[in-house]
Amino acid sequence: MLYPLLRPALFLIDAERAHRLTIDALKLLPHGGPARPGALATEVAGIAFPNPLGMAPGFDKDAEVPDAVLGLGFGFTEIGTVTPLAQPGNPQPRLFRLQEDRAVINRMGFNNGGLAAARARLAKRKRVGVVAANVGANKESTDRIADYLAGIAAFRDLASYITVNISSPNTPGLRDLQGDKELNDLLSAIAAERQAGDPPVFLKVAPDLDEAAPARIVEAAIKHGIAAIIVSNTTITRPQGSSALKSRHAGEAGGLSGAPLRDLAQARLRDFHAVARGAIPLVGVGGIATAEDAWARIRAGASLVQVYSAMVYEGPGLARQITRGLEQLMRRDGFTSIADAVGSE
Repeated sequence: MLYPLLRPALFLIDAERAHRLTIDALKLLPHGGPARPGALATEVAGIAFPNPLGMAPGFDKDAEVPDAVLGLGFGFTEIGTVTPLAQPGNPQPRLFRLQEDRAVINRMGFNNGGLAAARARLAKRKRVGVVAANVGANKESTDRIADYLAGIAAFRDLASYITVNISSPNTPGLRDLQGDKELNDLLSAIAAERQAGDPPVFLKVAPDLDEAAPARIVEAAIKHGIAAIIVSNTTITRPQGSSALKSRHAGEAGGLSGAPLRDLAQARLRDFHAVARGAIPLVGVGGIATAEDAWARIRAGASLVQVYSAMVYEGPGLARQITRGLEQLMRRDGFTSIADAVGSE
């Protein structure tokens, strides 16, 4: 791959500008169709995934390159987070590479072009491959529940599934929706507004939760018909002691992702799996950079996994590298399907 040779030059560019250049390049480069089903094919929430590896939201915020992302070998991709109204997000700089830590800190703040623009782009697709939409609330919204309902309405006929993102640390007060009453109010409203034929709704939660949170979130999700729980988003915590961040950007505010998030996200997934006991599928996200990371998350209870920050360091060949490794690991451990391995730790 050429990426290791290009990476030093790319890292001389501001992280957000480099990301913009990456999106523009994906628009121009030819790409094949989505991954074909094979040994890693699996079904979750009634959706057939050609493999369990997805691109997490944040990479393709405005649905500019979903098909190009699928062409990299991902089994699915999730656009967004998209809010009802376009908004600029937080002041720049707001995206930082922590090279020594193989990590990223962001405080983007749901910068996006709004539902109408993203919907228009998705409507032009041929609808091949699994493309999901991640929806959120505007920063200045006076009715966040209405914002989520608007997101579901905008993508109900275009997305393979829709993720309700209540876990970003960069929109003040958003994580309050993970509270017991607030969560039940939100999920109840979503359940009431759903129509026959709507795509499944997934719920994305933070890793920074108290001990009792997984049980009550799982209970609320099942009660209101949520199809899967995504564990997790970025963390506002920072590793301490010998694991402390080494980069000069370590003190930046925002959500931390990448390698330092891996153990926390793995532990949180185990917490959710322990209480869910297979009653609702889980999606593992956070710090996954290798096939071994993805396999550990599957064995710990994830039916699907997602990556993003690792792309910054590994480049566009990451998806095929991980899926090749996953197939080898699955066979090494005596499994004939991903579904059989889920939670087998």
